[in-house]
Amino acid sequence: MIPLLEVALVMLALGLLLGFVGAGGSGFIISILTVVFGYPIHTALGTALAAMFFSSFSGSISHYREGNMKLRPGVVVGLTGAAGAWISSGWSSLIPENQLGYLTSGMLFASGFALWFRMAYVSRRPKASEDMEASSVRGWHFWVNAPLVGFITGSLSGLFGIGSTPFIQLGLMLLLGMSMRYAAGTTMLVIMPIALAGGAGYFTIGYLDVQLLAAVVVGTMTGAYIGAKFTKRVPAAWLKTCMVLTPMLGGAILLF
Repeated sequence: MIPLLEVALVMLALGLLLGFVGAGGSGFIISILTVVFGYPIHTALGTALAAMFFSSFSGSISHYREGNMKLRPGVVVGLTGAAGAWISSGWSSLIPENQLGYLTSGMLFASGFALWFRMAYVSRRPKASEDMEASSVRGWHFWVNAPLVGFITGSLSGLFGIGSTPFIQLGLMLLLGMSMRYAAGTTMLVIMPIALAGGAGYFTIGYLDVQLLAAVVVGTMTGAYIGAKFTKRVPAAWLKTCMVLTPMLGGAILLF
């Protein structure tokens, strides 16, 4: 029990940072579990992916009540994403641990760059677009683009244990025409089935430690709740910088 208590305490501290920058932090969780506590990376991937279900669940409720979520795109992208996560979680067992660590690290750096691109893209859009309809893509274009966004991002999540949040949001904005407001809220809904299916996939192949998952969830959610209270107390430029650097820092830790 002592090691799990130590995990929970470290995750509490990590949750403070994640709550502050508003990140899911699955990559950072993977890095800490593997580098600091010595868990196999496959177990860390499954644990981090499953933990995202709980954080995205609470976030989904909040965004739905605020009117920031569109159900049809969220359900379609989420279910196809779940299929991708379920399939790709089995593929991860075929990748040697050392190679998977490097690949996951690379995806975390890519997530940081995607997050930066998303911020740059949003800053160039007219503010009036935030009040536009959630999605300007309809008909067969919707039924092609929505499953495409879901399956690709879900596969990335299942294979590397990351949330793919910036990739999902970019897909919703670029391919489904959503504003940032709706993309942010709908992404929370999308992540839920992806995390659930990916976590279940890792569980079936023996790479999900339920007790470890409980320690991670209790620590990160408690810390995130407290950390979120400090978000408005720093300049916006600092906050954006921390948001971009957080996944990259997690990727850098995995390289050592």
